[in-house]
Amino acid sequence: MLYWLTIWSDGGDFFNLFRYITFRAGGAFMTALIFGFLFGLPLINVLRRRQGKGQPIRSDGPESHFAKSGTPTMGGLLIVGALVTSTLFWARLDNPYVWLVLFVTLAFGLIGFADDYAKVSKQNVSGVSGKLRLGLGFLIACIAALWASYHHPGDLQYQLALPVFKDVLLNMGVFFIPFAMFVIVGAANAVNLTDGLDGLAIMPVMIASSALGIIAYAVGRVDFTDYLGLHYVPGTGEILVFVAGLVGGGLGFLWYNAPPAAVFMGDTGSLALGGALGAIAVATKHELVLGIVGGLFVAEALSVIIQVLYFKRTGKRVFLMAPIHHHYEKKGWAEPQIVIRFWIIALVLAMIGLATLKLR
Repeated sequence: MLYWLTIWSDGGDFFNLFRYITFRAGGAFMTALIFGFLFGLPLINVLRRRQGKGQPIRSDGPESHFAKSGTPTMGGLLIVGALVTSTLFWARLDNPYVWLVLFVTLAFGLIGFADDYAKVSKQNVSGVSGKLRLGLGFLIACIAALWASYHHPGDLQYQLALPVFKDVLLNMGVFFIPFAMFVIVGAANAVNLTDGLDGLAIMPVMIASSALGIIAYAVGRVDFTDYLGLHYVPGTGEILVFVAGLVGGGLGFLWYNAPPAAVFMGDTGSLALGGALGAIAVATKHELVLGIVGGLFVAEALSVIIQVLYFKRTGKRVFLMAPIHHHYEKKGWAEPQIVIRFWIIALVLAMIGLATLKLR
């Protein structure tokens, strides 16, 4: 919205600053952060009054979690509200990729909200059925995949870019659509599985999204793509503004989610943020790199898949409990110890993912 202030610019005044993505990204970050600080506590008070007993705690979970009973959920409303507000203020609203990531974020956020509402109102950990959630998720992802493919340059449509290998594209044809759908839905559910400890999910999301934001800015500039040997996707640089809002909103939420958490993100936040990561990866043609920068989420999801499949086959468990962060809880690791070590892993993986930009 504020980008249109440039119509009053003659190229050498204050209004000219709004032409620059980096300036508007800084504005989006500060707007989202202030939003989080202003509305965080009032939102938590409203959620606490309306939810009563708060988020239901799994009876088969780690014993330390029973002390968290009564903590309200749906804190993801604060993050989503902050990033949507900041994006609408600071991003170019004529950019299709901005609307793509906003659509996926809000749509998955609605699925998560419905799931959280069902859990809280019924005081049951089941919520909305898994099949319905997946069905709606794939429908949203299908729209997003078609949307992204339509706006990609002709030489990149339905192509899979391979990291490290310069100028290598794999023509997937129509199979790119289900692949992109899997990336978006997989990212949403992987982040959802990671959200099990205070502060565990939000910091890796901010780290991964920051890496993807840098990638989006790079592939949206022809001078950067020429130098780095990347595939140029015009317009994706504007996603950096969205990412800045996500990071600002995430920090505002972390202020209240730091141990002991005053509010949980809930599926409202985890599905929305995970979907956003997947959508950014699809928009920037860096779907495979998402598997690196979001490697922590991949590990969490794989731990659940391995546990379920192995248990069905043998009746035994690979992990003491899945997702894998609960395994370490069962082994006696303190919650802050798990959270901070997982943050470190997420940061290292993000750096490795960013290294693929130059390693070609």
